[in-house]
Amino acid sequence: MLLLQLQNLLKIDDDNTSEEYGHCPDRRPVRSLLDYGLVLLDKPSGPSSHEVVAWVKKITDTDKVGHSGTLDPGATGLLPLGFGEATKALSVLTLGPKEYYALGRMHSYVSEKKLHLAMKEFTGDIYQRPPQRSAVKRATRIRKIYSFNCVEQRERLVLMRILCQAGTYIRKIVYDLGEVLNSGATMIELRRTRVSNLSEGSDRFVRLHDIVDAFETFRESKDEKKLRDIIRPIEYCLQHIRAVVIRDTAVDALCHGAQLAIPGIIAIPDDLRPGEIIGIYTLKGEIVGLAETAMTSKEIQANTNGFAFFMKRIIMKPNTYPKVWRSRVTGAN
Repeated sequence: MLLLQLQNLLKIDDDNTSEEYGHCPDRRPVRSLLDYGLVLLDKPSGPSSHEVVAWVKKITDTDKVGHSGTLDPGATGLLPLGFGEATKALSVLTLGPKEYYALGRMHSYVSEKKLHLAMKEFTGDIYQRPPQRSAVKRATRIRKIYSFNCVEQRERLVLMRILCQAGTYIRKIVYDLGEVLNSGATMIELRRTRVSNLSEGSDRFVRLHDIVDAFETFRESKDEKKLRDIIRPIEYCLQHIRAVVIRDTAVDALCHGAQLAIPGIIAIPDDLRPGEIIGIYTLKGEIVGLAETAMTSKEIQANTNGFAFFMKRIIMKPNTYPKVWRSRVTGAN
């Protein structure tokens, strides 16, 4: 979990945190949890991703809800939802792979051997042009397919598993597979089972009626248990990127636009590389924002000043931690 991720860091200084401000992610009050919460929604077949988000806003009486990775109306499976400030962190999920199970119908029978050989051709980098009904520009682009295999075949019906880079169109892969096999193929069902480090095998997916039940229970009895069962801290979806821990005194400066200087750092990975995307955390384990590394670990250890990280996205609200900087903000120490 997150605490283990933060413990496996190279400590370069010591400091303490105050319980007067901020909250450990798994002990946030409900109101704060709804500002930094994540729901792993199991999207039903029928509504669009946009409609699902609108329903969740109404169910939860929350103004700000966003999703990561659109699913077509007919598709089911994992649709990560962020609440409040957590929506700013969802883009990091595009850095990890996605897994799909697709049911395709071949227009004529294809042997298992031919199917296997054709799928092997799609493994690796492929060129793909988005279909006509898509929300992006129809320009040919490269996408990586990590794994493509047949799970089960019954006559012309083929159940396929695809592990791929974010932004890959599965319907187009099934169509192209049919073209390569000279048989033609149509995707008839699709389920997403993994987005980055979030997967059906290890995480509980939440259904829409679970959200209704949890929020109605909380409104009627103030019982938080069901809410906490379905809403995870947003930090949960950031565990696939590495972490840096900073002082309490540096937090608010970052939230107001400062860059992270060496004196504000408590702990780092021991092999940082310039240009790497990193999560910046408080001593309590709260995500402050996402940053790009400007120095190696050795350079940070060898120097006492200088900007070690350039902030790319601030997730924490300003004034969550006390202001200790005085003049124009340029760096957080």
